[in-house]
Amino acid sequence: MDNLLELIKTRRTIGKVTDEPVPREHIMQILDAGHWAPSHHNTQPWKFFVMTGEGRNRLGEAYARISIEDKGAEGEEAAKLREKGIQKAYRAPLVIAVACVPTEGERVMIREEVAATSACVQNMLLAAHALGYGAIWRTGAPCYDVRMKEEFGLGTHDEMVALLYIGRPQMERTGIRMNLETKIEWFTS
Repeated sequence: MDNLLELIKTRRTIGKVTDEPVPREHIMQILDAGHWAPSHHNTQPWKFFVMTGEGRNRLGEAYARISIEDKGAEGEEAAKLREKGIQKAYRAPLVIAVACVPTEGERVMIREEVAATSACVQNMLLAAHALGYGAIWRTGAPCYDVRMKEEFGLGTHDEMVALLYIGRPQMERTGIRMNLETKIEWFTS
């Protein structure tokens, strides 16, 4: 258990990674860790989109489309925005998009499905760290945009939860946390 607690305390967001490819075996271990996350009623609502090599173009094209359409760009401006969008997808050798595909049922709550998918993402980040990789959990407006959902074939009720960029870290980071006592309110009697 000490190793798990140490992993939790030492995992940091790492945005700068090398171009070294992530072996399929490690990708599968990261995905498997996510797949073991808890979910209400054991719905396992996550879906993974694994992008390596030229496969990252799908994400880059989605970034570009959103940016170009939002700005109403044409010509040279559109070409620059497209290039910038494509580059975003190549910030790491491995990008895993994680979506929540809610299970239909009267007992199933969307909020719980998204929470379970978020737990899945945290497991994946910890597994990547345990394997010696740096990772960043990216979201932002493009991640949640309907056009991003369309690019990945997601339905109306599905949600993109994370874009995980994973690779060998170029740097080490330390973390600072607020005093834990300021986050606790005890109810004992």
